[in-house]
Amino acid sequence: MATKNVLAVDLGNESGRVVNIAFDGEKITARTRYRFMNHPVTVSGVLQWDVLNFFQQIQDGIIHATQETQVAGVGVASFGVDFGLLDTRDRLIANPVHMRDSRTDSILEQVHAQISEKDLFQRTGIGSHPINTLFQLASLVRDNDWQLQHAQTLLTMPNLINFWLTGEKLSEFTHSTTTQCYSPAEGTWDTALLKQLNIPAHIFPQIVKPGECIGTYRDVPVYTVASHDTASAVVAVPTETPNYAYCSSGTWSLFGLEVAAPITSDAALAAGVTNEGGYGGSYRMLSLIMGMWLVQECRRKWHMGDATADYAIIFDVSAAEPFRSLMNPDNPLFFTPGDMPERIQQVCRETGEPVPQTRPEIVRCIMESLALKYDHVLRQQIAASGQSVDVIHVVGGGAKNKLLCQMTANATGIPVEAGPVEATAIGNGLVQLIATGDIANLDEARAVVRRSYPVKRYEPQDTEKWAAARERFARLLAVE
Repeated sequence: MATKNVLAVDLGNESGRVVNIAFDGEKITARTRYRFMNHPVTVSGVLQWDVLNFFQQIQDGIIHATQETQVAGVGVASFGVDFGLLDTRDRLIANPVHMRDSRTDSILEQVHAQISEKDLFQRTGIGSHPINTLFQLASLVRDNDWQLQHAQTLLTMPNLINFWLTGEKLSEFTHSTTTQCYSPAEGTWDTALLKQLNIPAHIFPQIVKPGECIGTYRDVPVYTVASHDTASAVVAVPTETPNYAYCSSGTWSLFGLEVAAPITSDAALAAGVTNEGGYGGSYRMLSLIMGMWLVQECRRKWHMGDATADYAIIFDVSAAEPFRSLMNPDNPLFFTPGDMPERIQQVCRETGEPVPQTRPEIVRCIMESLALKYDHVLRQQIAASGQSVDVIHVVGGGAKNKLLCQMTANATGIPVEAGPVEATAIGNGLVQLIATGDIANLDEARAVVRRSYPVKRYEPQDTEKWAAARERFARLLAVE
């Protein structure tokens, strides 16, 4: 067959890209055609996304790519939870507020006073996190915010981009489920829940499945894909067994299992998991872990005074003693931007751990603690789901991190297979290629990934040492 090209727009927390996904009938290749930075800005004390800038960058990227290559489609995937509000004339009311803004401080307690955490989890399948769309909206209700009063439509990030590209106001399934405003039991928005929290239900648009053509941009068909970036990444997991776990590793680590339906048992609630929609109506039972955000913020601090603070140097931890310092990578102190090395030292000091001093000591502390947190949540997920795990697939940028991949195998005692790195863009493109009929289904798509991107396998090592560290780490979590 002639090579088919589609464009995957991948909007991440740090940067955005337009990636050409080419399929020759046997293998796919991913080539970044356009890249731009995606940094939030603080205006009047509010952390906001510079959404108009990155929409212009997305348009420039699509135009640049289509000038050189004939493409059969374009799809947009991005991070979850954040959203834009449109008025009655479909104008953006204000820049979308960033999930790490402080407006949701203390909102968990206020919402749970109206509906218990358990009831909320059983209704939506989503664990309670202040960044969730539901809690962001509840903070607007609490503050009697004028923007919500004048809103006619709510569009999460990829749906907002799709609207600006095509004029269609829709909400793709995988992204809809992450808002905590969706009822898996009813298969639509939970209007009763929204009414209970005084959130206007009329602002939520029609929900559509991934793989639908919703319009065109410059004569190029625009498809809904698995538009939550983790959902796209899971499409591209090259698994050969249903008994696998995945880690979509980037700014966040999304660690979980692929399941047929949301798991909302008491064990799942206690484990702190969340159930987000996946391609084909599946669900992703996962845990949200802080991820490479910790290293990114450390690098930002170190780079201020040291131009050599690049990642190749940062991940050389050979000079640091193994298991010297451990901490919970999901400590709330780490959530917002700031002096991350100092915060890590503070947490270690408060929990009685040796305080890491040097750069290698701090990075080793982060890496070992992340691997042990992966092990901790995986054990909880296996217990809650009853699903066995034979292999862990690490996809996304973290698949290049040999240190963390090996530590993950060591901590869990389960082999790790790393790759593809471009999982989000590849999964985006695969959904488009299924929609165009060039690939038959998800199983065939994953077989294409296996042919195209051989994985790197990491076998567990030093399991006795990691077992001892696991017990110490569990005690740390218990006393926090």
